[in-house]
Amino acid sequence: MVDATAGLGRDAFVLASLGAPVLMIERVAAIAALLQDGLTRAAVAEETAAIAARMCLRHGDAAEQLVALVAEAEFAPQVIHLDPMFPHREKSALVKKEMRVFRELAGDDDDAPGLLEAALEVATHRVVVKRPRRAPPIAGPAPQHTLEGKTSRYDLYVHRSLSR
Repeated sequence: MVDATAGLGRDAFVLASLGAPVLMIERVAAIAALLQDGLTRAAVAEETAAIAARMCLRHGDAAEQLVALVAEAEFAPQVIHLDPMFPHREKSALVKKEMRVFRELAGDDDDAPGLLEAALEVATHRVVVKRPRRAPPIAGPAPQHTLEGKTSRYDLYVHRSLSR
């Protein structure tokens, strides 16, 4: 599995805790450094060491370097997970403080269509894109499936069935 927009590593950690090896890619140097520190700490903590061992971090821009970063990690991803920065909201309520700070560091993901295109070329089986429930899909091909929750949804682009 590749988490091409690693961010704070939450999605990758959940997937690794379920037993999946996860290659995380983060393009913002400050965020990648924070994530590496968290991985280093998790690797020495008894309750998270096995999970951290399944996680690998690469710093780079997945929209431009996905093929090279995956090849460098010697990883054949069946699934690529994308969680680009959510679009700005029109609601008056502020998002959580940590996400406001994170957005300042990460900026907007104006290149999300290019990232989706790169992911569709590299993933052998599927690409999963996390979006706000009411946001439009990322520009490009339409997703074949959509799974909706209360606040977010997952757009699925399927090449073929997953092997067991």
